[in-house]
Amino acid sequence: MDNQAEVREFLTSRRAKITPEQAGLPSGSRRRVPGLRRSEVAALADVSVEYYAKLERGNLAGASPAVLEAVARALQLDDAERAHLLHLAQAADGSDALTRPRRRTTRTWTAHRSLQWVLDAVTAGPAFVRNGRMDLLATNRLARAVYDDVYATAGNQANLARFQFLDPTSRRFYPDWDQAADIAVAILRTEAGRNPHDKDLHDLVGELSTRSDDFRTRWGAHNVRHHGTGTKRFRHHTVGDLALAYEGLEMAAEPGLTLTIYTAEPGSPSEQALRLLASWAATPQPLTPHSGG
Repeated sequence: MDNQAEVREFLTSRRAKITPEQAGLPSGSRRRVPGLRRSEVAALADVSVEYYAKLERGNLAGASPAVLEAVARALQLDDAERAHLLHLAQAADGSDALTRPRRRTTRTWTAHRSLQWVLDAVTAGPAFVRNGRMDLLATNRLARAVYDDVYATAGNQANLARFQFLDPTSRRFYPDWDQAADIAVAILRTEAGRNPHDKDLHDLVGELSTRSDDFRTRWGAHNVRHHGTGTKRFRHHTVGDLALAYEGLEMAAEPGLTLTIYTAEPGSPSEQALRLLASWAATPQPLTPHSGG
């Protein structure tokens, strides 16, 4: 990714989201846009207008932690946005070289035996390992069954973002499609800031930007997020609706990878559906044919 363009567009987009009222400033009557002016951000961050303008042009190299924190406060960045700004600054001055994840591709990385044992030991819910590009790298049997739609089309390449934006089946699989799409793009944008030298990520973003208007619009919003815990709804082609809670765990032994485990509320219809899906997945017979897109 072009670091200067990333910085420029990120800071500009965050500035546009903060109204004067939110920043405790008078709104005035001669504003052309609803967001803050550069001069207002500079004043809130206690830096000169010229220096902030330099930062917003994409020149983060050499910016001190104190300045970055002041800008983050002025723009009211959340934790994920603050981390993204720091990653962009590290990439700008080259200090990310030792902290960026080792480059991996789905063609060469496979789960070591003990990791697969851990996944297989989770029998009540889907468990899988993904990277920041949203490639499904390793799964337990139930995760493979839940994401059967993703694997059904070889062109998806077991990539959740490609499935989200290029496979029409995703519109049925994700009842909250827009929310799932926002999350997918935010995860990729976060990874782009954390690991800007990943060629596979560049290629994926280029492919999705070319082929999907929905992706391209969201990518331009520069939203980022930490995807650690929450709930998600699915509509599975065999067992119907699933409402599942998830926990995402960063893997200390495998930097850049996330172990995600889904669970259903005890006694809920979703728990019953997962049990049914697990029983089918445990048999040698294939899942029932898809009921449509």
